[in-house]
Amino acid sequence: MSEDKFVFTAGLQKKLLIAKLIGIALVVVGILFVAFGGHGHEEAAAGHHYHWLHRVWVNLWINNIYFLGIALTGVLFLALQYASQAGWSAYINRIPEAFGGWIYVAFGLTLIIFGLGNYAGPSHFHIFHWLDSSLYVEGGENYDAIIAGKQGYLNLPFFLTRLVIYFVLWIMMFRFIRNESLKEDINGGDSHWRKLRVYSTVFIIIFAVTSSTAAWDWVLSIDTHWFSTMFGWYVFASWFVAAIAAITLILIWLREQGHFMQLNSDHLHDLGKYLFAFSIFWTYIWFSQYLLIYYANIPEEAVYFLERVNSEQYAWVFYVNILLNFILPFFILMTRDSKRHTIFLKIACTFILIGHWFDFYLMITPGTLSENGGVGFIEIGMAVIFAAGFIYVVFRGLAKASLVARNHPMLEESLHHHV
Repeated sequence: MSEDKFVFTAGLQKKLLIAKLIGIALVVVGILFVAFGGHGHEEAAAGHHYHWLHRVWVNLWINNIYFLGIALTGVLFLALQYASQAGWSAYINRIPEAFGGWIYVAFGLTLIIFGLGNYAGPSHFHIFHWLDSSLYVEGGENYDAIIAGKQGYLNLPFFLTRLVIYFVLWIMMFRFIRNESLKEDINGGDSHWRKLRVYSTVFIIIFAVTSSTAAWDWVLSIDTHWFSTMFGWYVFASWFVAAIAAITLILIWLREQGHFMQLNSDHLHDLGKYLFAFSIFWTYIWFSQYLLIYYANIPEEAVYFLERVNSEQYAWVFYVNILLNFILPFFILMTRDSKRHTIFLKIACTFILIGHWFDFYLMITPGTLSENGGVGFIEIGMAVIFAAGFIYVVFRGLAKASLVARNHPMLEESLHHHV
């Protein structure tokens, strides 16, 4: 088949730049509203003097974790296709493969946001409450026996060591997969595909461990007194369905631009089934976690949901979360035909991507900003900036190679995929 190349045009780059500038403008407007709206620096947040910059750092952290997860689980989706010897997806594999480029960016952003957000902000603000050294001084005014008991795991040297190990492993495995995939384009044969199966299997094993521990480190430890044995699965489910939605939207957009001309409704149907299934899976994990805590009614567990459901700032987000991530995708994608038509997929994917951003917002904001959280220009602008940056990196990755892995041994099967 002829090579299908994506050209990342100057016009498209300009549009993404404009989107970033709009996002920056929205953040600036949001900062002005917060700073001069009567509560920019005088209220307490998470036990500290509140400042508008705290909200900026928290939003940076939310979006960094959200888009990193989409990139990682995009690569996971690719690895699953190789490890399972899936043929249907060979035609579209380059899209999730391009997601891995964002992991490099996220590594730098994670270090910067963690360092500045916890140590350079005003009023000694910490995204992670456990970083406050006074919590470990026995007999001190701020001593916290529960947090002090977790010091063996939640301490700065070990935390940073784990962070670096995660990214080194993810980047290393992604580089192996990406390089082998590009070599396959040049050399053909099935030797590269066999190596890709091995690399993908190793990546899946690494991801299975590190995705859960990273979720504990970067999200769960924000609410240091609370814990859930299902939390790793919960974060994975949110990341994975958001990644499938992003893959589907980009694929549909590229098809509308004249690429992937041999894409058929059966490919879309399979992606739609992933969206439908993992929306239900996410809801299953959400409901299981919530129900267990609800009927046990143990105060130290129930407080996590009480501060979200009984709060003026977060209660509406709690219910919108369920609407966007389960109810709407469930009814939109329930029928077979809806999974095969781009209009329904585009609507469902948009709801899912927005909904799971709200999911991470709800996981992170109450524990960091307390009653000072909100959804306004800062949140919208920051999400736009990160989305534009993520799309830019993905499009650059797509432009560096053929859109189709033309020597994939199962490409012919994929081109004639039928369900």
